[in-house]
Amino acid sequence: MPRERLSVVVTRRLPEAVETRLSELFDVKLRDDDAPMTRDELVAAVKTADVLVPTVTDTIDGGVLGQAGENLRLIANYGAGVDNIDVATARQRGILVSNTPGVLTDDTADMTMALILAVTRRIPEGLTTMQKGEWEGWAPTAFLGGRIGGRRLGILGMGRIGQAVARRASAFGMQVHYHNRRRLRAETEQALEATYWESLDQMVARMDVISINCPSTPSTFHLMNARRLKLMKPSAVIVNTSRGEVIDENALTRQIRAGEIAGAGLDVYEHGTDVNPRLRQLPNVVLLPHMGSATLEGRIEMGEKVIINIKTFEDGHRPPDQVVPAML
Repeated sequence: MPRERLSVVVTRRLPEAVETRLSELFDVKLRDDDAPMTRDELVAAVKTADVLVPTVTDTIDGGVLGQAGENLRLIANYGAGVDNIDVATARQRGILVSNTPGVLTDDTADMTMALILAVTRRIPEGLTTMQKGEWEGWAPTAFLGGRIGGRRLGILGMGRIGQAVARRASAFGMQVHYHNRRRLRAETEQALEATYWESLDQMVARMDVISINCPSTPSTFHLMNARRLKLMKPSAVIVNTSRGEVIDENALTRQIRAGEIAGAGLDVYEHGTDVNPRLRQLPNVVLLPHMGSATLEGRIEMGEKVIINIKTFEDGHRPPDQVVPAML
């Protein structure tokens, strides 16, 4: 007799190709709409499923995991970041956690460069003028921004995405600098033509553009706090396509309003969808709805990694993208 298929619960709508393949391989429960699961729904899911497939919007904390059934043995996260999951508690309960690293590197790096250009070249202001029908023709002093070639870019977090940003920035003629938990190998540093700063404070004070590309961990919470933001040059801008909690959003808003920072490009926010309303009012701030990884190709590749992790687990092997606390 064929063995019983794994029970898999998916918390959000995924691309059709991914959902179809999941349905072919497993006993899968899909969402009828794209609303996030409530906490009660998450608890119900972990009580019955063999495998849970959550996303960054789902908080799988100790309270949820404490109500998990005996069958739950894998949380196959649809996303690279796992700060939404209490990995340590999952491990204590014998539940494996996997993620989808690497597939969104280029997409997120592309969006980082898009935000840098949008802020420095005042693209949203020009777009708004055209949409309102207020353009009165070319003028020598209209919408003056600044070229990015020759500017110093300080990358905070030089992992896969940070390095991809560095390569793109170099192609635009920017000077690449970085601060990282660990210094890169000399050959990698040389290939990227990147200058390492052991002191984040010293780097921040000298850059024209700061790009946040580090993960969300207890040590990176408000890493760009009010004191450090004040070190930035008044002509400098900051972009964030990583995690909103890395920047003290209220402090950033105050300093932009005071003219102490020239502008910002944000794709993520400290309090999720609860964006500081004062940020919305600033013409030199570009706000995007967490679009950094939003390409069809990237989303399908994420789904393929989830499927490989589940199938490998089903076959009795360690998922290739298993996450352990030491990695965080």
